[in-house]
Amino acid sequence: MQTITTIGLDIAKSVFQVHGVDAAGRVVIRRQLKRRHVLAFFQRLRPCLIGIEACASSHHWSRELQAVGHTVRLMPPVYVKPYVKRQKNDATDAEAICEAVARANMRFVPTKTPEQQSGLVLHRTRHLFVRQQTSVINVIRAHLAEFGIVAPVGRHGVEELLGIVADPSDKRVPEVARACLAALGAQLRVLKAQILEFDRMITAWHRSSACTAPYEGRRDRAR
Repeated sequence: MQTITTIGLDIAKSVFQVHGVDAAGRVVIRRQLKRRHVLAFFQRLRPCLIGIEACASSHHWSRELQAVGHTVRLMPPVYVKPYVKRQKNDATDAEAICEAVARANMRFVPTKTPEQQSGLVLHRTRHLFVRQQTSVINVIRAHLAEFGIVAPVGRHGVEELLGIVADPSDKRVPEVARACLAALGAQLRVLKAQILEFDRMITAWHRSSACTAPYEGRRDRAR
């Protein structure tokens, strides 16, 4: 086999697509690899340049392939898209990645370390919990509004509504609705407690990390 100098690797959950060329740009290999065979395949190759789109699991594969001696470059998918020459599929995607990674003016995404990836997971998880908290608050407000019960926007307004739910003597709320709203209130308290714990973890992580992952999104306050 001719020496492979550059590979475009289209990663997936189970079947990966490989497109490799030699120094002259001639296609040397086109093949599919099952996930469990990927690392063994690249361990047998001489060190080469491997391009991967920056997407789910790409940082993991970048670290794994660099560990066996290859040079890996991650690229935003939007920068690879112009190099797709025909109908989009795994094979054409791998070919486009192979071409894009060799471009001198291509922009690359730095490979995150496991520690940086952990920080990103922490921020994204907190952001998800904040969105869930907002959703639960909105549901509580909407349900109680159907019974003519409203409260000012903000933390105190929500607590006022939950106080009404917790008061069995307030007959404006039927018992079935009260049980459902009480469950939503319990869920809201769990979410609030978990968000506070994430805040503590984020503060501790930033203090201990020499190189932190980028923060994605603002830390919204619950309404």
